[in-house]
Amino acid sequence: MSGPSNVKDVAVESRRDLLEFLSGGTRPVDDWKIGTEHEKFGFRSDDLRPPEFDGERGIEALLKGLVQFGWEPVKEGDRVIALSRDGASVSLEPAGQLELSGAPLDNLHQTCREASTHLREVRAVAEPMGLGFLGMGFQPKWRRDEMPWMPKGRYKIMREYMPKVGSLGLDMMTRTSTVQVNLDVADEADMVKKFRVSLALQSVATALFADSPFTEGKPNGFLSYRSHIWTDTDPDRTGLLDFVFEDGFGYERYVDYLLDVPMYFVYREGKYIDASGQSFRDFLDGRLPAYPGQRPLLRDWADHSTTAFPEVRLKKYLEMRGADSGPWNRICALPAFWVGLLYDATALDAAWDLVRDFSLEELQALRDGVPKHAFKLPFRGGTVLDLARRALEISAHGLKRRANVNPSGADETVYLEPLMEFTEAGITPAERKLELFHGVWNGSVDPVFREFAY
Repeated sequence: MSGPSNVKDVAVESRRDLLEFLSGGTRPVDDWKIGTEHEKFGFRSDDLRPPEFDGERGIEALLKGLVQFGWEPVKEGDRVIALSRDGASVSLEPAGQLELSGAPLDNLHQTCREASTHLREVRAVAEPMGLGFLGMGFQPKWRRDEMPWMPKGRYKIMREYMPKVGSLGLDMMTRTSTVQVNLDVADEADMVKKFRVSLALQSVATALFADSPFTEGKPNGFLSYRSHIWTDTDPDRTGLLDFVFEDGFGYERYVDYLLDVPMYFVYREGKYIDASGQSFRDFLDGRLPAYPGQRPLLRDWADHSTTAFPEVRLKKYLEMRGADSGPWNRICALPAFWVGLLYDATALDAAWDLVRDFSLEELQALRDGVPKHAFKLPFRGGTVLDLARRALEISAHGLKRRANVNPSGADETVYLEPLMEFTEAGITPAERKLELFHGVWNGSVDPVFREFAY
């Protein structure tokens, strides 16, 4: 849920401009980058409560503390609500979940260095403040009404709109955290193939990264409750996007989809104008009720494209959105999994062969069943675990062929090791935490903040 786009203020003359904006992100293979984002929950070390925005131990104070490492403050009004440095940014989700949106990088060794540098900087500022950070898919302890809200205009509009369209949207905003990767495409045909493969395998990623088994201190019956939350957030802007698998799918069809996603806002002169539920098509015609007589700028379209939340999202690149947040090594593992599958032509072909005959009914059954059952969900005479093992095998071969080695001579397959361990054991991160909860934690989630903090 990023802030206003930094796309230039160019007037949109026609629908063709919208299409050219989306398709304008294609890059030659040699120029493909990896952009990794991860979110994490802050907590006060003494009482485990999430920090407010204000105050000596607040999130704004943390952001200001990070400036010492060369980050530039980004303000909304007179409040520091984000930071930027060298193509990366640190921003805030609605309840203060701290997000690193990484710079576009060449390989996974750089990605992992970036994540560890960020976590080291955050720890250096947070520890003297009595704050810690935890990577999980869902806030394990606190109720929705105990979560703070950050003073961002975009979130105020979404906060008022969400309850009109689903019962879990406010939980999505305040109590979830994810890790995502943004990946490039060469041309429209490459985009279509990658979109289909990644949508078909997104439930596998959800199972591999399932790490949200607790709600308000108790097991919630799910392994990825974060993933389940998206099923009752807002049907207009979430889900599997069946049309991606239809003949003739391309940029044009995705533009149509985005035009049908109801708007949230228009951003002008540092202020958010509430356009929630209104139509971008009307905006194109100068008939937007919230902003009558005005037509969109290209950055309005860029902003609008970030308010759709399908399992895989197309911007100028493809964004993988199916995974729960987790510890440091899984921040590295998520981009590794997808880069191995999508950035090597042989692996992409193998992944497509794996999923090409999945029916829409099967894909929906995976999407519906994985949040609760993860690896154990039956699929085609086997289970999702079998599918996950095959996908990991393809990904590992893809990474090996990329042949990017670090100074120690290790290639990028090292970042898949945590996932390999989960599939060898046939157990998700969530199930490991549930074992601890029912065992040495004596029915308390509090130890998770100590044992799994960064």
